[in-house]
Amino acid sequence: MEDVINFLFVGVGGQGILTASDIAASVGLEAGYEAKKSEVHGFSQRGGVVESHVRWGEDVGAPTAEKGTIDFLIALEVLESARWIDWLRPDGALFINRQRIAPMSVTVGDASYPSEESILEAVGRRTDDVTLVDGFGIAEELGDARMTNTVLLGALSTRLSVRPETWLAVIERRVPPKYVEMNRKAFEEGRRHG
Repeated sequence: MEDVINFLFVGVGGQGILTASDIAASVGLEAGYEAKKSEVHGFSQRGGVVESHVRWGEDVGAPTAEKGTIDFLIALEVLESARWIDWLRPDGALFINRQRIAPMSVTVGDASYPSEESILEAVGRRTDDVTLVDGFGIAEELGDARMTNTVLLGALSTRLSVRPETWLAVIERRVPPKYVEMNRKAFEEGRRHG
């Protein structure tokens, strides 16, 4: 088995960060790793920042990784990728959902939302391994924007040695039965864009 693999899922409340991290932790267990998870969701129901660490390995100590040691940073909102980039190890992999959700400082006019180009320039100083995915757009096309997180999990899965069938089995157990087929399609679309 590999050394510990560190994941950090970030975004804002309502994007399915905690569900995505639950799935990722369960996939790690299914794949034979020890897996630990930790989450902080503060004002998540009001669109506040949500973060969740997931760690896989043969012997995982703490449920959270240290700043600068994240192997895979999964940002379900564009600006959050820049806010959390220092947690990514140099040249780690960054997955960005292209969705923009204006923080309160922008909506009240105290700040402006940076351009995607400036955000990509900022994260590019840390890593060249950036995958942009229109997860929200793909999920909407499939019929439910709430599947954005599943699209990003599909993209992430292309970089790991765990079989796609393992991911899908966990997703099927985690989502309500009436959403299984839509989530399967969302995961497969994410793999195509990963």
